Amino acid sequence: MNYARLVVAALGATVAYFIYGFVVFGLLIANDFRPYPAVYRSAEGIQSHMPIGIASTFIAIFVAAVIYAKGFEGARGAAEGARFGLLVGIFSVCGFVLHNYVNLNIGLKLTLEQAAGYFTEWILVGTIIGLIYRPIAERTKPTRDPRTEGLSYTA
Repeated sequence: MNYARLVVAALGATVAYFIYGFVVFGLLIANDFRPYPAVYRSAEGIQSHMPIGIASTFIAIFVAAVIYAKGFEGARGAAEGARFGLLVGIFSVCGFVLHNYVNLNIGLKLTLEQAAGYFTEWILVGTIIGLIYRPIAERTKPTRDPRTEGLSYTA
């Protein structure tokens, strides 16, 4: 694996994650969190915990980039990354967003908005990982060619 590229891919995807997250969750649907003050932190509370959020998100995206690299099938670029992000998005929505709807006292509207937001966010993250990550070129083993080794054949 190309660890330097994994770090760069994770950094780029983390920046995109937070920009997208701010636009969607911080601006577009921010008001839909307000009816649940006992469940979600205030903006000030979020700010005070942001270093943990940034560090943990980078680690999660780095792990996603490693998983991408381990499953790398030769195709690369935006399409391969988007397919990976789609799978992570489905995992995120089913494993967390809908699970939280069951466990947290939140409404269906907010749940569906979060599902759409996180699903799209992970496709974006996967796409960026796919655009940035490049594996280390595999070393090719020399092949033995009897024609070039001076061997002779008799019939």
